[in-house]
Amino acid sequence: MSRTRELVEGLRMALGVADPMPPRIEALRIPDPPVRIFPSPHKASAVAKEAAKHTTALVGIGRVGTRYATSVVLQFQAELAVAHGAVATELPDGWAEENGLLPLQTRVTEHRQFLLRPDLGRRLSEESLALLRTQATKGVDIQPILADGLSAVACMGSGTELLRLLTEQCAARGMTVGTPMCAKFARVWLEDEIGQEVGAKVAVILLGERPGLGTGDGLSAYMVYEPRIGKTDGDRNMISNIHARGTTPPEAAGRLASFAAAMMDQRTSGVSLDLSRVGVGADTAFRPPQVRLPLVEVE
Repeated sequence: MSRTRELVEGLRMALGVADPMPPRIEALRIPDPPVRIFPSPHKASAVAKEAAKHTTALVGIGRVGTRYATSVVLQFQAELAVAHGAVATELPDGWAEENGLLPLQTRVTEHRQFLLRPDLGRRLSEESLALLRTQATKGVDIQPILADGLSAVACMGSGTELLRLLTEQCAARGMTVGTPMCAKFARVWLEDEIGQEVGAKVAVILLGERPGLGTGDGLSAYMVYEPRIGKTDGDRNMISNIHARGTTPPEAAGRLASFAAAMMDQRTSGVSLDLSRVGVGADTAFRPPQVRLPLVEVE
């Protein structure tokens, strides 16, 4: 042993901190696990199966042991891919003109910026603002705006149908309807600037909503009375889940037209709107049985 080590060991002994050798411990023998474990599957109850008929939510999916069944996991991943695909889809250039709509675009210049900068999606670009001022009808009762939002898939799908049906429903109630238009890279509050510029009494934006599992094609409709920059979410009324498996476009169009009529009658919107006087009907019956579309088949 070196002189240095002897000094260090002597110091440790003097301080009483020398570590004795630990006692020897016999290694415990761990029994081998079973070769295979087959957990018993737990299927959905009769109540869960009946409830699942009335919703596309994941109700009564059952389990295998403590985990989801393989078919459920694959379905979940497939539906998540549908949602990602809807968010990633862009409205093609020229699509608005091809469908007879006034083409507008916000201050967003590309898709990634649209996702990261919601504020830029709430105001029109200078070019679109000039186009709106020169080509849109002014002083209308209701100004509908079709927009991509977070699902251009929904905009290009049932969006045009909802816009047409809403226009028909409002015209049937004696309202004047503004120039049909479509905004790219749009957020909800864009309706404030557009409605203010055209002098509309009510503005409604029909835009693709944030996709959920299995509903990458859903629309939301936001309405506001006397639109102008600075309005808040408390000033708005909305209907969501507008698609073939939720609130259908014909049903949504009728409700939105009733909302517009009530807003003009009460001269308000949002939390101060008396919904008991909207007149959208009192049908509270269950919807017809819904079928969750299987995207993956497991043999």
